[in-house]
Amino acid sequence: MDTQTLIYVIVGATFALYIGIALYTRAGSTSEYYVASKGVHPVLNGMATGADWMSAASFISMAGIISFIGLDGSVYLMGWTGGYVLLAMCLAPYLRKFGKFTVPDFIGARYYSSTARLVAVICVIFISFTYVAGQMRGVGIVFSRYLEVDINIGVIIGMAIVFFYSVLGGMKGITYTQVAQYCVMMFAYMVPAIFLSMMLTGNPIPQLGFGSTVLGSDTYLLDKLNGLGTELGFNIYTDGTKSTIDVFFITMALMVGTAGLPHVIVRFFTTPTVRDARKSAAWALLFIAILYTTAPAVAAFARTNLLTSLPGVSYAEAPSWFKNWENAGLVAWLDKNDDGKIQYGPGAPFAGAPTFDKTPGEHGERQVTNAPTPAATELYVDRDIMVLANPEIANLPGWVIALIAAGGLAAALSTAAGLLLVISTSISHDLLKSTLMPNIGEKQELLAARIAAAVAVVVAGIFGIYPPAFVAQVVAFAFGLAAASFFPAIVLGIFSKRANKQGAIAGMIVGLAFTFAYIVYFKFINPSLDTAEHWWFGISPEGIGTLGMIFNVVVTYAVSMITAPPPAQIQELIEDIRIPRGAGAAIAH
Repeated sequence: MDTQTLIYVIVGATFALYIGIALYTRAGSTSEYYVASKGVHPVLNGMATGADWMSAASFISMAGIISFIGLDGSVYLMGWTGGYVLLAMCLAPYLRKFGKFTVPDFIGARYYSSTARLVAVICVIFISFTYVAGQMRGVGIVFSRYLEVDINIGVIIGMAIVFFYSVLGGMKGITYTQVAQYCVMMFAYMVPAIFLSMMLTGNPIPQLGFGSTVLGSDTYLLDKLNGLGTELGFNIYTDGTKSTIDVFFITMALMVGTAGLPHVIVRFFTTPTVRDARKSAAWALLFIAILYTTAPAVAAFARTNLLTSLPGVSYAEAPSWFKNWENAGLVAWLDKNDDGKIQYGPGAPFAGAPTFDKTPGEHGERQVTNAPTPAATELYVDRDIMVLANPEIANLPGWVIALIAAGGLAAALSTAAGLLLVISTSISHDLLKSTLMPNIGEKQELLAARIAAAVAVVVAGIFGIYPPAFVAQVVAFAFGLAAASFFPAIVLGIFSKRANKQGAIAGMIVGLAFTFAYIVYFKFINPSLDTAEHWWFGISPEGIGTLGMIFNVVVTYAVSMITAPPPAQIQELIEDIRIPRGAGAAIAH
C-alpha cells in the first residue's frame, strides 16, 4: 500500500473513532455538557487533560521552533511544563473545592460581582480565540500536505470535524474523544522519535539519544549539529541569543499563563472528588512529561537531517519530501545566484512567507514572487512543518508518515475542541444564565451553548486561515494574555482575603489591555520595530504578559486598599477553601 493510501486509511480511521465516541457519549444535560457529570476516572481525566493541554503548539510547532532557534527554545519547555505543575499543585484543588467550574463563574462568585464575571468572560473569549487560531492553523498545515488540499480548505475540514463532536458531545464527548486522541498523539510522536534516535545514535530511547554520540563516530549529536550550523553561518545551536531578562519574562508568562488557561482548569471539575482531581493532575503530569522530554531530541534530529539533506544540493536532485512540502506551500526556494543549487544560511530569503506564481521556474520549482531580501540564503522552511516532515526527511516507512499526520491532527483537534467548549460555556452559562437571562431553563441553556460553539467554530476557522504568526508564537500570545488577566485574579482570589471586586476588575482590565496593546503594536501596527532595541526593557511580545501580570497585581492591590474590603461571608469562604476537609481546627502546642 502506498504512503498516500496509508494516510487516508489511518487518518480516516481516527476520524471515524472520534465521531463514533462523540455519538456514543453525546451530552443530554448541561451537567454532561459542561463537566461530564463529574464522573470521569482520574487516569482517563489525566489522559484527556494531557491531550487538551498538549496542543498543536506542543506536537507540531514546539520542536520545530527549537530546531531553528536552539537553546532559546527552552523557554517553551520550561514555561509550559512548569506552568502545569503550578496549576495542578497550587491552584486546581482550591478551585475544585470552591465548586465553580468556569473561571468567570469563580471570579463572579469570589468577587461578588456580575461586572467582574463579565470582564472575565471577555478575557476568556480573547484568550481562547487567540489560542484556537494556532490550533486551526495546525489543522490546515496537516491537511494541506497529507490530504493534498489547499491550507485554507484544510482549516475548513478541521472546522467541520471539531464542530461535530464538540457541539454534539460537550465535555462528556470531548473528554472520551481526548482520551483516544492522547493515545493516537503519543504513539504518533514517539514512534518516529524512536526510529530517528536509532538511525542517528543507535539508542532507541530518544531522551538518551539526544545526549549520545552519532552512530559510527565519537562525535556527540549536539556537537555535530553545532558544526553543521556554523559551517552554514548559523549561530551555535547550544548557545542562546535572547537576553536573560527576555528569557525570564517569556518563561514566566508561559508558566503563569498555563496556570490561568480556562480550558485546562475546567478539566479538574470532571472528576468525582477533590482527591480525584489531585490524582488526575499527577497522571496528566506523567502523560505530558513523555512528550516534553522527547521534544528536544526530536528538534535536534530534525535539524540534523535538514542540514545534511538540502544545502548545496541541486533542485533537480532535491529529495521527494522537499517537493511534497513545496507543493503544500510550506517550503520554497528562490535561486538568487542562478546556479540551480539550494543555498541555505541565516536570514530570510525573501519578504515574509512565500507567495507563488502559477508558472514554474527555470528548474521546475514553484516561483516565488516576493521581493528578495539581501540575505544570501535561498531556502524558506516553515517552522511548523519540522515535526511533520521529519519522517519523510529520514525516509521512514509510509505507515510512520501516516501516523504522524494522524497525531498532528489529534493534537490540534483535541485542544481546539476544549477551547471551543470554554467559549460556548462562557457565553451560555456565565453570560446568559448567570448574568443576562437567569430564568432560562436547562434546555435553552444547552441550546445556547451549542449555538455559541457553532459560531465559535466559524470565527476560529477565520483565525486559522489568517493566522498572525507561527503556531507556537500564536499560542504564546494566548498564554501571555492569560497571565496578565486571569492568573492574578485567581491567585489573589484564593490566597488574599483583602482583594475585592473593584481591585479585581481594574486589575484584569489593565493587565489585558496593556498586554494586548503591546502585542498588537509590535506584531501588526509596527512589525518593523519588533526588535530588542525597541521593546520595553528588552521584553519581547511573547514575554510581555509577565509585565502585564505585574501591572494587574499592583492595580488590584492598590484599588483594593482604598476601597471597602470584601463582605465577611466571602472572607470566610476564602478561609474555608484553603483548609482540607477533615483537618479540624488549629490547636495550640
